[in-house]
Amino acid sequence: MRFAIRLDGTVTFPKFCDPPSAATLRWVEECLGLGSEVKMVRPLVGGMAHVNHALLAESRSGTVHRLVLRRWASAGWPVIDIDFSPEREIAALTLLTGCEIPTPSLVAADPSGAHCDVPALLITRLLGHPPRPAREELPEYLIQLAAGLLPVHAVGGASTMPPYRPYNHLDVRLAPRHARRPVLWEQALDIAAGPTPGSTPHFIHRDYVPDNTLWAYGRLTGIVDWSNASHGPVAVDIAHMRWNLALRYDVAVADHFLDAFDQVSGGYRHDPYWDLRAMLDLLPERHGWPISENDIPALEDFLESALAGLGAPARF
Repeated sequence: MRFAIRLDGTVTFPKFCDPPSAATLRWVEECLGLGSEVKMVRPLVGGMAHVNHALLAESRSGTVHRLVLRRWASAGWPVIDIDFSPEREIAALTLLTGCEIPTPSLVAADPSGAHCDVPALLITRLLGHPPRPAREELPEYLIQLAAGLLPVHAVGGASTMPPYRPYNHLDVRLAPRHARRPVLWEQALDIAAGPTPGSTPHFIHRDYVPDNTLWAYGRLTGIVDWSNASHGPVAVDIAHMRWNLALRYDVAVADHFLDAFDQVSGGYRHDPYWDLRAMLDLLPERHGWPISENDIPALEDFLESALAGLGAPARF
């Protein structure tokens, strides 16, 4: 999940209610062939740097196409992060062709925005919905979340992707404004500024969170949103999922996910350094996108757990 920062420091988000322009829909129809027609346009919620719409289109032969139109509609993204681009997602989707876990297929691309109102990708729409498992369903849910990463990390050609780099470059070292235990954040910043653990790079999702997975009847049916795919440590995906689970549920659920990945991978040793690094990507806070005060207790519980795993002496 990303946002864009204008040069004046303000944060901009896409307007999810803005429908595709008539020119954009004409482009979609042209991509599908002469006589094709877009029959339905429906906004999809979620994400921070894209405007996503589900499309139902029909070709002249009567073939029905279930598609998603992804538009890079946050002003300023090329200035802030040139790697966060349609070209990056195109490269990821190309490498993911044939992946055992269903991922969207690229249908057409307008990376420069020459035909659409903004840069855009047209991709296939996978079946399923974001997960909302009941508490008693969590053990099976976590196993499937963990197993879903194995074929992703095995994707070939990973070195052609941009290398992993943290979003937080540690040039601003401030705890969240609503921090209850700022010393935890200070300890995490101190550790993150030190040596990075060695690791073998793989193809990684880089934003592996529950809402970037799709489910139907209790089964994982796909992984979406490949805009941040990178060549980097497997631990980045594990840590990113872990803090999101800790925020949505609690630290115990995050730990159960780690146990599940250890189980399905046949043995995995996680360095809590990556938990700290993933958490620090939330910083520094910026105007218009602060960390919610309500989220601070859960985030600090996870941070405390990661510091304890590193053997960091408690200073609180």
